[in-house]
Amino acid sequence: MPTMMRTSTTDMEVTSIRLERELKDKLKELAGHQGYQALIRDVLWSYVQQKSGDYRPQFSQDEIRASLPATAQREEQCVLTGKRIRPQEQMWLGLTTTGDLVPLSLESLTR
Repeated sequence: MPTMMRTSTTDMEVTSIRLERELKDKLKELAGHQGYQALIRDVLWSYVQQKSGDYRPQFSQDEIRASLPATAQREEQCVLTGKRIRPQEQMWLGLTTTGDLVPLSLESLTR
């Protein structure tokens, strides 16, 4: 998960949320040294960016494990080059090292 710009906790508002104990314990395990509250903020910011359309994933070619030929069903944007991929245009779906499938333009994988 990308590291977000850190805001001083004195500039944040206190919010209470009820979580199951098991969920909180799992979050603490996953967060490690980062702390689970910082992890939750990162997750929430990522969600907001994705849903608002501000999300622009940044990947390098080294993070693409495999690629599959595909046809765009809607307008997409290549995560490596930023090139627009039009509906019905041939493209690749790239499988990333984190298990995500991402849109790739045909020429984006040439070295």
